[in-house]
Amino acid sequence: MKNIFKLLSMLLLPLLLVNACREDADRNWTSPEPSFKLHDTTLGSNVLYPTMENNPFVLSWDDAVSGSGSYTVYLSSTADFKTKVELGKSETNTLKSSIGALNKAMLKAGLSPYSSQTAYVRVERGTEVSNAVSFAVTTYPADGPMITNPAAGSTLVLDETKATETATTIKWNDYTNYGVKVTYLVEMAGANSDVFFPLGTVENVKELPLTTLALDQAVLKAGGTANVASDVKIRVTATSSSLGGTIVKNSDVVTFKVTPYQLESFMYVPGAYQGWSPDTAASVRSATSNGIYVGYINFTSPNSEFKITPERNWTNSYGSTGGNNLTYNGGGNLVAPNVGWQKLTVNLTEMTYDLTPYSWGIIGSASPGGWDNDTDMVFNSTTQKWEIESIALTVGEIKFRLNNAWETNYGDNGNDGTLENGGANIPITEAGNYKITFDEENQVWTKTKL
Repeated sequence: MKNIFKLLSMLLLPLLLVNACREDADRNWTSPEPSFKLHDTTLGSNVLYPTMENNPFVLSWDDAVSGSGSYTVYLSSTADFKTKVELGKSETNTLKSSIGALNKAMLKAGLSPYSSQTAYVRVERGTEVSNAVSFAVTTYPADGPMITNPAAGSTLVLDETKATETATTIKWNDYTNYGVKVTYLVEMAGANSDVFFPLGTVENVKELPLTTLALDQAVLKAGGTANVASDVKIRVTATSSSLGGTIVKNSDVVTFKVTPYQLESFMYVPGAYQGWSPDTAASVRSATSNGIYVGYINFTSPNSEFKITPERNWTNSYGSTGGNNLTYNGGGNLVAPNVGWQKLTVNLTEMTYDLTPYSWGIIGSASPGGWDNDTDMVFNSTTQKWEIESIALTVGEIKFRLNNAWETNYGDNGNDGTLENGGANIPITEAGNYKITFDEENQVWTKTKL
């Protein structure tokens, strides 16, 4: 009989061991049985706002049955805690944290802002874990976007033969999903400037493609030099709104190098107004070399005649075949019927030209003419800006306006050197003689006390 029992034991033991191994394999080790109790949270509101950032968030639990060491509080977006984020540690059975820390931890755990979702919290010490407490919560965005392309320090050489193709796509990471609309503003500045200008705006997507032409224009605007690698900075600003207000978050600034190409091209306008000399003639400019040229010329007498030359010589020229029509290397002189500053537009695609009265002036209580009469500016075709070399200003205000009328006028809302159409009067706080420049294309202005 004893031998029979020994034989049965030897046969059953392997089966018991196999079964035990199966039980271990089937056990969910990410959801172990709780060995001590976590009490409910102290969260007073299920919708979090930035104004609550410093409000306390307290958790308490019963002491663990055994073991020693500190407790660690974890958050997760799933009940199995397969992915968990540490909220904090405590040497006692209480954790005192803040709503701001809780909000950041939940975002890190994968919860999306502005959307009601379930969060899970539990406490661990060694191999012991508490029960999990779940609660519905709506978080708010805490961090700005993170630019992933272009990489900091990367280089890009632009090819003018690919002007309409995508040169690069600005990309960034942000929260997986917003429960509301989020607007992203992408901006650029020169490496040594803190003044950013917009490249574009998108909604609810995390990238902005830029054509070669658009990027070339932007880099040149930021102070880059054609055919020279230039450092430029970009940043992305996320703006979202909810019942709790508007939240604006900026990315870190990323600096990279771009080599732009010479985008603009010029032609020249010799005529009676300046002695028919191509060497000293005013120029017309094509900002994108698309065949359309614009310039500003001060004709000193009525019916003043002129021609247009591609270079500063008489080798080739454009003349008139009558009306506003042009011809190459032929035709008669072009005629400007009016006296004063004229905007000359030359269209080589259609072989036409157009003249329109066009002059900018300074007006205001600080200017010599007060609010009644403009002080005319002069267009500098070298700098492509309207200028006054010296104007006597008193303490008061000024504005810029076109053609001695208020239909088009510019002020400066922030008195920061940037212009706004119809903007605020510009204060002059110290009397004296000033040099004033007005850059219509880039909408900036400067004043320099002489």
